[in-house]
Amino acid sequence: MANIINLDRVNKGYGAAGQLLTDVSLGLDDDARIGIVGLNGAGKSTLLRMIAKIEEPDSGRVTHRRDLRVATLPQNLALDADLTVRDVVLGTAWLAEGMGAEHEWAGDAGVRTILDGLGMGYLGLETPVGPMSGGERRRVALAALLVRDSDLLILDEPTNHLDVAGVDWLAKHLLTRRGALLVVTHDRWFLDEVCTATWEVVDEQVHAYEGGYAAWTLARAERQRVAAAVEARRQNLLRKEIAWLRRGPPARTSKPKFRIDAANELIADVPPVRDTVSLQRLATTRLGKQVYDLEQVDLDAGPKPIFKNLTFQVGPGDRIAILGANGAGKTTLLRLLAGVTKPDGGRLVTGSTVRPAFLSQELKELPGHLRLLEAVEEVAKRVKLGDRELSAGQLAEVFGFTDKRIWTPVSDLSGGERRRLQMLRLLATEPNVLLLDEPTNDLDTDTLASLEDLLDSWPGTMVVASHDRYLVERVTDQVYAMFGDGRLVHLPGGIDEYLARVTQPGPPAVPGKEAQAAPAAPGLSAGELRQARKDLSRLERQMDKLAEKESKINEKLAEHGSDYEKIVEFEAQLKAVRDEKDQAEMEWLELAEKVGDS
Repeated sequence: MANIINLDRVNKGYGAAGQLLTDVSLGLDDDARIGIVGLNGAGKSTLLRMIAKIEEPDSGRVTHRRDLRVATLPQNLALDADLTVRDVVLGTAWLAEGMGAEHEWAGDAGVRTILDGLGMGYLGLETPVGPMSGGERRRVALAALLVRDSDLLILDEPTNHLDVAGVDWLAKHLLTRRGALLVVTHDRWFLDEVCTATWEVVDEQVHAYEGGYAAWTLARAERQRVAAAVEARRQNLLRKEIAWLRRGPPARTSKPKFRIDAANELIADVPPVRDTVSLQRLATTRLGKQVYDLEQVDLDAGPKPIFKNLTFQVGPGDRIAILGANGAGKTTLLRLLAGVTKPDGGRLVTGSTVRPAFLSQELKELPGHLRLLEAVEEVAKRVKLGDRELSAGQLAEVFGFTDKRIWTPVSDLSGGERRRLQMLRLLATEPNVLLLDEPTNDLDTDTLASLEDLLDSWPGTMVVASHDRYLVERVTDQVYAMFGDGRLVHLPGGIDEYLARVTQPGPPAVPGKEAQAAPAAPGLSAGELRQARKDLSRLERQMDKLAEKESKINEKLAEHGSDYEKIVEFEAQLKAVRDEKDQAEMEWLELAEKVGDS
């Protein structure tokens, strides 16, 4: 293990964006695998550019070991439209001279494996880059980096535009690759699988932690716990100081100045009170019994057939994940459900009470000429949340936009901020059906956690196309896959079953056993099984709420330990909650046993 890069008291800022990094000092070893996390706009990509010496710091030094080979995948990629796959992957049209890989192609069969692993096996070397989508160009560039040897590989959002199988393959490939790795990604599973350390960019500093995403989350929680304890002590001291300042006549001047200064410092440091609003109340429109019924639907995307004779039903409260390779037709299916496109054959029946909201992958639908607050007011100036009404500005604050940021032009927002704004505008319409196409793209890990909290308690129907394993496994109950054969296949085993089918194809599924009828448990019809799965999810959420309620009652018991009447009242409440919780657990166990036999 040897040091290859050092940052010494590095500072960096940009005009309107302000200071991003202050006095940052870091070292990087030759075998490090580090994931970089932080809020959108915190300076993660800036840090990568300085480490790669693409950009110079305002002050401080970045030093490289002599002859260090650095390969970088930037967040914003520009490739000449006249180039071919050969020019980019094997030549020096994109990468610097001396990094050509033509000789490696001839001597290493693994190069083709890299293209196949990234889902580009269908591309020939002479395929032009110009007609490709942004995601395809990005995968071509990633392949160009992976076929070459380098001492340090820097990847900025490498999992964007990769499907679940592609992310899985990339993680396995990087684990076997020699050299150091720095990666910025929102994919929590990928961080846990690949990285042995985590750098958090926050408050103009970079904090280092051992382990991947899960270890960092635990370490950060501990840091916040300690900070909360310090804040509690500070608040206690604050109360004492305020009480001391209030003693006696206000005009008395005998109070020592240092005591007054100390109290003022405590008061000035108090953070503003922020009222947290539950976003699940945005789904105020009720759903009827029917949401979407597809009967013998044929659907094409240009000359490419997507579905053939598909029969599929989406019911109220369903939480469905759609998996599939890039180009399989996931977006086309969501556009069909959203009413953007029509079936080429068959029938799509949409419930009369359905109010869908479709989150597309495109950000161009945002009004770039408006300021952030104006973009929210364009959808709704006021939104009713339960018994309260919030203005557009207050709603923007719920999504993490500060008072200063709401006056920023939409065109100047970062990719993650624009994605947040897109979601905000979507939910402000108060839908009861969410159709989400890769909702985690460009979001930081904190925003993803907030999004999952929202979606986890969403009371309506949800259909999600995503490659993010954390999101799929947390917020959805059923997984369907598209394998490019015109069917929508139910996968009771979830993502693991999908990866097993993709990497080790088994015998083809029997026609009629896909979306038309999910495998039924013994003694249960397909409809009964579907209802049982919904009831399981409902019971799990009910048990979580009851556990939280039980905890709050116990806190009240401790608080009123000397009040006999209160104790009797809370004991009765506690018994009722525990009885309800036991009943829910018994129902869950009985249902789980029936469904588990399927």
